[in-house]
Amino acid sequence: MRWNWQLPDWPNFQYDAAPIQSAEAQFLKGAGVVVGALHHLDGDARQGFTLDLISQEMVDSSAIEGEVLDRASVQSSLAKQLGFAADPRKAKAAEAGAAELMADLYRSYAEPLNDQKLFDWHRMLMKGDRNIQEIGAYRTHADEMQIVSGALHAPRVHFEAPPSATVPAEMRRFLDWFNDSAPSAAVPMSAILRAAIAHLWFETIHPFEDGNGRIGRAIAEKALAQSLEAPTLTALAETIKRHRKAYYAELHRASQTNHIDDWLTWFADIVLEAQKRTIRKIRFLIEKAKLLERMKEQINPRQEKALLRMFAEGPDGFQGGLSAGNYQTITGAASATATRDLAELVELGALSRQGERRYARYYLAVEYGD
Repeated sequence: MRWNWQLPDWPNFQYDAAPIQSAEAQFLKGAGVVVGALHHLDGDARQGFTLDLISQEMVDSSAIEGEVLDRASVQSSLAKQLGFAADPRKAKAAEAGAAELMADLYRSYAEPLNDQKLFDWHRMLMKGDRNIQEIGAYRTHADEMQIVSGALHAPRVHFEAPPSATVPAEMRRFLDWFNDSAPSAAVPMSAILRAAIAHLWFETIHPFEDGNGRIGRAIAEKALAQSLEAPTLTALAETIKRHRKAYYAELHRASQTNHIDDWLTWFADIVLEAQKRTIRKIRFLIEKAKLLERMKEQINPRQEKALLRMFAEGPDGFQGGLSAGNYQTITGAASATATRDLAELVELGALSRQGERRYARYYLAVEYGD
């Protein structure tokens, strides 16, 4: 099999941008919605949302690669990095490094991309990792850089990247293109198109021994942010994780050709879905504040505790809804008390109920979009 970088037209990607023009327009419009919705949150809520979203992005980006990070530790480290209030817990190296990368991406999205920035990100990401030789530098090993699966005696090669010896030249060409296509450049490129190409191109080169996926998704976020002239706060990694199997399939398909229309269409859909999730989360927080304000002095401490616990699950809520048993576990209430408390919350309009008796399930009665 010949990979895209082995073809004579590499890296002159061929595509028709027209099919994703509507997605580009929707993305820019959605960015305005995000800004407008954020204005409805007070300072603490807006800060909390920013921390929550950015930390979740790195947790999900790592999970795509099979690495599990402690979300609370990432969030605490990120708060320290951004100068927000943070608890005193000491994070492990992996969580601290991941938070450092995301904080740097948030603060320096407008800066040009260069080797040194990528090396810095790689050092952050690889903190505490002793399994690779080159940290904060492009790979130099003579062995093929391959993505494989299956048994050692019969591996399945999903992709093979360019040889290490060619990486510096490949990266110079990539970085020149990335900076020359920025919104501030003489010939700027539209947001989604640039992010899609940047991610595919970087993943093809695979310049580091490890961490390429996470850094590649950070580059895509940087491209989107530069087009908006603001941190995107787009749940890109979270959305890719939800479509992880398709993500790898589309990357594999795109790695065999430099005609990338299918990749662009898929990536554009993912970006729009990610942005919708962000908007949904913000509206959820707005409705949370409204409901809790409306319930003030109408509910008891048990009911308040249960509502806060339900809100903590986010827009997706409890899987299958809140049961009376769940309510007892959360509040410590007796069975009869739980039944009465839940009935009151339904009567007050805080919860809606589906089902009867022991099959009854309760959901937050808030409207925050699809």
